[in-house]
Amino acid sequence: MTTTDIRVAFDRARQRRRSGLFRRFLRHPGGYIPLGIFVLIVLVGVAAPLLAPMDPNFVDLAAAKAPPSAAHLLGADSTGRDILSRLIYGTRVTIWGALITIVTAVVIGVPTGVAAGYFRGPFDRIAMWVSDALQSIPGMIILLVVAAGSRNNFELLMVTVGVFMVPGYFRIARSQTMSVREEPYIDAARVSGLSDARIISRHVVTAVYPPVIIQTALTAGMAMGMQAGLQFLGIGDSNVPSWGAMMLEGFRLMLTYPLMLLWPSVALGLTIAVLAIMGSTLAELAQVRTPRLRQRGAKGADAAVEAVPATGTVRHAAEASALRVENLRVSHATPNGVVEVVHGVTLDVAPGEVVGIVGESGSGKSQTVFSVLDLLPASGASTADAIRIAGQDVTTATPKQRQALLGRELGYVPQEPMSNLDPSYTIGHQLIEPLRRVHGMSAADAKARAREVLLRVGLADPDRVLRSYPHQVSGGMAQRVLIAGAISGRPSILIADEPTTALDVTVQAEVLELLRELQQEYGMALLIVTHNFGVVADICDRVIVMRGGEIVEQGDVDPLFAHPQQPYTRELIAASLDDAAGRAELDAEGRAGLGTAGRVTAGTTNTTEVRA
Repeated sequence: MTTTDIRVAFDRARQRRRSGLFRRFLRHPGGYIPLGIFVLIVLVGVAAPLLAPMDPNFVDLAAAKAPPSAAHLLGADSTGRDILSRLIYGTRVTIWGALITIVTAVVIGVPTGVAAGYFRGPFDRIAMWVSDALQSIPGMIILLVVAAGSRNNFELLMVTVGVFMVPGYFRIARSQTMSVREEPYIDAARVSGLSDARIISRHVVTAVYPPVIIQTALTAGMAMGMQAGLQFLGIGDSNVPSWGAMMLEGFRLMLTYPLMLLWPSVALGLTIAVLAIMGSTLAELAQVRTPRLRQRGAKGADAAVEAVPATGTVRHAAEASALRVENLRVSHATPNGVVEVVHGVTLDVAPGEVVGIVGESGSGKSQTVFSVLDLLPASGASTADAIRIAGQDVTTATPKQRQALLGRELGYVPQEPMSNLDPSYTIGHQLIEPLRRVHGMSAADAKARAREVLLRVGLADPDRVLRSYPHQVSGGMAQRVLIAGAISGRPSILIADEPTTALDVTVQAEVLELLRELQQEYGMALLIVTHNFGVVADICDRVIVMRGGEIVEQGDVDPLFAHPQQPYTRELIAASLDDAAGRAELDAEGRAGLGTAGRVTAGTTNTTEVRA
């Protein structure tokens, strides 16, 4: 996806946000017209005692089967009860029954679906089994049993109908949550230290509620139809005026008095029709969605490549490390079985050190970092002898204990800045919320800290940036915003995953220089994941070369550039040289003619500059 595509996508997202789904719904003829009719129907039901000309159960045998007249505007039924009054009161019963059904289905189905989609695992499997079981049970038989056991209790019957509606809400909530759960900005929120409950309430629910409301419009019509059907079958209290009971009596007298069947049929048909139109309109307006700008699976399981034995040794003791990883293995479940993509990696980063992990796509470098950040996708699993962050071993830590380190000891700068900011919220909200929730700051202090870090990363107008949505800033500004968010908690180690990949050439050097300045100013360790040796040469003190899920070489940057030991390392260095003349400087032993003090500054992957 190009930068233009990203800008267009977020322009659309902002436009949808500005107008809102329901504001656009109210401007659409398929929205405001049926909504107005439905609101009128509801008001009729609510105000039934005021609108009905007489008691709906008042019997006047003298008016039995009376045609429409001044005394009975819609006529009278077989016992002389006023049809208009019963129709108005029947509106109340129908709306109340549909409301009971919807509340039951939503209260059970939506939270369960969100939890299953977000946490997955055993709970998801059990919830799916229950959902499938509910769909396979013959509902009418259960309703008949409930009616017999409860003596036709109307509320209990509608609750039972609601239970059978739960799978529809469950599956919608689950699928939406699973989709949103894979978005990069959810990972960014987790790494900032926000709790799962907060992420669900602020990021997941906003994506779940539009389809739930659409489903509700359609479910309400179904509930009314089922309610009328039950009453038409004689299930329910015959003394309670309802459209279904009126239709049953009208059906019996259809040949001699068809008006009895006409009025409740029109009322029920009109109500279901306006609900169906509203649901269809909402679904149509919700069709235009922001395209997913990045799939987690793009980092997926790395292809297995034959590894070259690693050279060099780890030079720092575990207790002196800002980050220490020992014997890390990462595997992914695939249709063909479990595939291991990282094979026993051991690395460390000393306090204040800048280390680069470099390798081609599929080398396992991102999988290694995702294991440290606990951001592996659902198909992934990792094991390690130890993963120590700021001296704390997290391999045996609970999720809550591990989460406590995120945003405090460990900061994260992801790639593709636009897709790691939630388009539904302002930048200010996304910077301030972690400071309040994770670091316990007041609203004023959190805003002041956000302004401070925005100024520090070079954004001259922090107030405007705080008010802006992601689509209103450039890619370089968005990357600076992510860096600001990562350093706002003053972490002891900052992990930057391809921090310049999605940026224009002119911005890349600025971002690298900023990272180096911040690392020195805050005294934090910095781990950079990249495929570009130019980035490594420009900013790193030490480099780790990965291939096929293993470390093939590591060492200080200058000696490694001058004397690479492995053919793969020599190939990567050669690929980063700018022209054929640069490549010719590699002699038979693969020694780059840069000198031990040389540096390669990255403009792009293939653009380099030699400086003394």
